[in-house]
Amino acid sequence: MLFNSFEFALFLPIVFFLYWFVLKNNTKNQNLLLLISSYVFYGWWDWRFLSLIAFSSVVDYTVGLKLHKTPQKKKRKVLLLVSIITNLGLLGFFKYYNFFVESFVDGVSLFGFHPSPNTLNIILPVGISFYTFQTLSYTIDIYNRNLKPTKDALSFFAFVSFFPQLVAGPIERASNLLPQFVKKRRFTYEHAANGMRLILWGLFKKMVIADNAAILVNEIFADYETQSTLVLFAGAFYFALQIYGDFSGYSDIARGTAKLFGFELMINFRVPYFSRDIAEFWRRWHISLSTWFRDYLYIPLGGSRGTKWMVIRNTMIIFVVSGFWHGANWTFIVWGALNGLYFLPLLLTKRNRHNLDTVAQNRWLPNLKEIMQMSITFFVTCLVWVFFRAENIDHAIRYLGKMTTNQLMPDNFYFFPPSLILLIGLFILLEWFIFRHDNALERIKTAPIAIRHFAYIAFVLIILFFTPSVAQDFIYFQF
Repeated sequence: MLFNSFEFALFLPIVFFLYWFVLKNNTKNQNLLLLISSYVFYGWWDWRFLSLIAFSSVVDYTVGLKLHKTPQKKKRKVLLLVSIITNLGLLGFFKYYNFFVESFVDGVSLFGFHPSPNTLNIILPVGISFYTFQTLSYTIDIYNRNLKPTKDALSFFAFVSFFPQLVAGPIERASNLLPQFVKKRRFTYEHAANGMRLILWGLFKKMVIADNAAILVNEIFADYETQSTLVLFAGAFYFALQIYGDFSGYSDIARGTAKLFGFELMINFRVPYFSRDIAEFWRRWHISLSTWFRDYLYIPLGGSRGTKWMVIRNTMIIFVVSGFWHGANWTFIVWGALNGLYFLPLLLTKRNRHNLDTVAQNRWLPNLKEIMQMSITFFVTCLVWVFFRAENIDHAIRYLGKMTTNQLMPDNFYFFPPSLILLIGLFILLEWFIFRHDNALERIKTAPIAIRHFAYIAFVLIILFFTPSVAQDFIYFQF
């Protein structure tokens, strides 16, 4: 079920009404409703996927309880391995089986061997990378004695399958989200209003910015050999906007929907394209995944401690693994590795934590140095996004090559529609002026009621009039 679908527009108010008006005084029944609703939401794509999320939930709930009761170190390691092998085994089989088989065949063919292995027609379960990491962090935290397991199976199952963030994050930690299922929730108008503002802002980013950019991106990348240099750069720029509007828009809708039910999810994006270096970008982009890899992979490997070689090794591992997490394609691995190479000079010169404050601190506008820093960071980010979007490595390299060898100017300006350019300009302007706020609409909540209502109506009309007729799937559903 998509957030921007007619089905979800019916599903959400029904669940909301039952949750607050029928079951308002019973937290356990509310959790049961959320669990059932989440399974309906997830099973809408394919009911067979429900067996995977239920199995993963049973394993980690059981392992969590046993880890807490087991003092012996060896037995605790075995229990943790059960959780890791189960979760990563499911993820590896459904997401990476064919990739490994095909890569093996390509590798041995270089030595003259040409085996004929069997690949499988495997359907990738929606959101498996997200809920797998969420449940895995639960057992790791218990193993490290940073968290006590819950004995409330209903709350745990609802935590794993919570529908607002189930299929595309943010990847929540049990220490933040699970306690919210245990305590009693109270409805407040302010909380619900904030949620609706987040949903509206997320729909604008997804349906107006991302989906319109996607149409041009698809055309440019499909016919890149005949396009001019300017159009090819525009294609990379549009994709940068598409993936940000698409993914951060989903996160905003998820957070807003969660607020409607009295839950707080972590912020997953903090206007990353206003970053002054690549280290700042990764502190602001897909925060839940970046911090997951930091806490559960980078730090256990040794982090930035040890020799320079160890620091380089650890850094490249988390960036390459992060790229591989996104998809079973060498393009994602190269994308991750290039980001790691961008990041290393800052880390090795100890400048990776220079830009911890917000740009243009205590000022309305950035200075010339900050503009240059943001422009360079955005430019190199757009270049590596080409690998993320390309169908394969050859496609990406050829696309980047055509950027410098094709004619500079296009024969027409078909790929620069004035309406989209104006909407992108409005979007960037709003992003800048909400830099220190949660979302664009939050800033007007203290404005006079007439101005607030005018803004809400304006956003609704923009969404209705400028949403493309052909719906675009959320990009991160494939991960």
